[in-house]
Amino acid sequence: MKTGIAAFFPFMHWLPGVTARTLRADLLAGLTGAIIVLPQGVAFATLAGLPPEYGIYTAVVPAIIAALFGSSMHLVSGPTTAISLVIFSNVSTLAPAGTPDYICLVLSLTLMAGLIQLALGLARLGSVVNFVSHSVLTGFTTGAAILIASSQLGGFAGLSVPRSGFLPRDMATFVSMLPQASWHAVAIAAVTFVTALLVRRVDKRLPAMLIAMAAGGLLCLVIDGAANGVRMVGALHAGLPPFSVPVFDPERLGILMPGALAVAMLGLAEAVSIARSVGALSHQRIDNNREFIGQGLSNMVGCFFSAYASSGSFTRTGVNYATGARTPLSAIFAAVLLVGMVSVMGGLAAYLPLPAMAGVIMLVAWNLIDIEHIRRIMSAGSGEPLVFAVTLLSTLTVKLEFALIAGVALSLLIYLHRTMHPHFMPMAPVLIDGMRHIIRQENRNLPECPQLKILRLDGSLFFGAAEHVAEELENIVAANPGQNHILIVASGINFIDYSGCETIFEERKLLQAAGVRLYMCSANPGVRAAMERLQCGPIIPIYEDKAEAIATITPQLDMNRCAVCRLRVFHECAGLPGPEMTAE
Repeated sequence: MKTGIAAFFPFMHWLPGVTARTLRADLLAGLTGAIIVLPQGVAFATLAGLPPEYGIYTAVVPAIIAALFGSSMHLVSGPTTAISLVIFSNVSTLAPAGTPDYICLVLSLTLMAGLIQLALGLARLGSVVNFVSHSVLTGFTTGAAILIASSQLGGFAGLSVPRSGFLPRDMATFVSMLPQASWHAVAIAAVTFVTALLVRRVDKRLPAMLIAMAAGGLLCLVIDGAANGVRMVGALHAGLPPFSVPVFDPERLGILMPGALAVAMLGLAEAVSIARSVGALSHQRIDNNREFIGQGLSNMVGCFFSAYASSGSFTRTGVNYATGARTPLSAIFAAVLLVGMVSVMGGLAAYLPLPAMAGVIMLVAWNLIDIEHIRRIMSAGSGEPLVFAVTLLSTLTVKLEFALIAGVALSLLIYLHRTMHPHFMPMAPVLIDGMRHIIRQENRNLPECPQLKILRLDGSLFFGAAEHVAEELENIVAANPGQNHILIVASGINFIDYSGCETIFEERKLLQAAGVRLYMCSANPGVRAAMERLQCGPIIPIYEDKAEAIATITPQLDMNRCAVCRLRVFHECAGLPGPEMTAE
């Protein structure tokens, strides 16, 4: 019975292990997490076009639900940068940011994203997140960082810059308005940004954003920023998250669907990748499907408590692990403590200048650009730099959900292109410690048998690759007219379908008509069984291994040619009449 309950309520796995010692560790980690998420929640809600308190709401109920129903012991969910930006990009075209209509649409999008995530988890499609490659995520977050930074330039300079949604036009507008910039605002924003950088350099465990906001607020008081036109965030009235009801207008929900899908996939990719990263450090196995369900439920339940779409946070999760959290109770403690902190400290936000918030968000954008990962991607080859570049440019030029789709689509196209072009690798025998090994011929420029060509086929042999395999095989035969025996080493074939099977048989017929014989060896059991089951032509000789194939084929070679051959590359050649040569 416990197993059945635990399947629906995963917290039943770790709850019995809670002790007084783990409670103390989780409480300390939760307190640290609450201090960190307070300024982050305010900043990310502003980025999403929502009142600041909605970032606090998003760090409460969704964090609790995700902790209870996810599989990670350390993942902390809540508001994130990229999702905040995607939400603003989608909903700001439908309603003015911050208005009741805008908030209602955001909550509706959150519910839709949660439903998509839950459905994928219940269908056990956790592997779908693997289609969002690291290059796609890095390109997307880099583009998001540029968009975030550009969106805060106005606040940094104390300007109200209208945004068109087209980056070059917005930048041109900002430059034209620079003469109107307020030095009070610039000073506050710059001090906030620099303070955050310095605090992070001193000790990454310190609440850099909170300290930086305090520094910006203090400077604002010193230079009397309010009297000089510097706008303030205003007091936070964020007690317990209020109950909310999303809009259920089919027409508007249809408009929101692309954005909801993008938020769902981005949120899942973030959560799973973060959970895996920390899981590798804590030696914990992550269940993708369970994370999907946890994220889906957190968004579905959260939207009824005024929370917008959430996901795993790399910063808060990393701090949670570093401060010694033992169970998901740490995330729950952080959410509860956050409510208490806001109740006590919410009034201080009335003294928080908006330029300080812009400085903090600039820091968020700065942290999103991962130079080391970008460098690795650009040197990776195999299409990864192209995927990164296309995703980055799409993020800057089209709607964000389409940028994510473009990156995933290009990744799939590159993968399909590779799978549709399996490669024939020439092989030849060599003696190593008295044992014969068949290795890649080009590695040592090894001599080949003048009559027998050995080729290893690397890649799946399916309908998309069949034509390419046939063409490459015919080109190889044409380029080597004397080698009228072809042995295909099939150990590199992972999968074969009817088209691939038929191609092999048809090529065998065509080659046989031209006086060339075709053989196969070393096929894995699955490929061998598929070829026998498909019965798409006369059975081609398939030998167990290369040794059996060579031993069977060599007696069929032209002995007249063998008699004058001085290479003698096979052991079997030693017993044949001809020049006095030793096998190589």
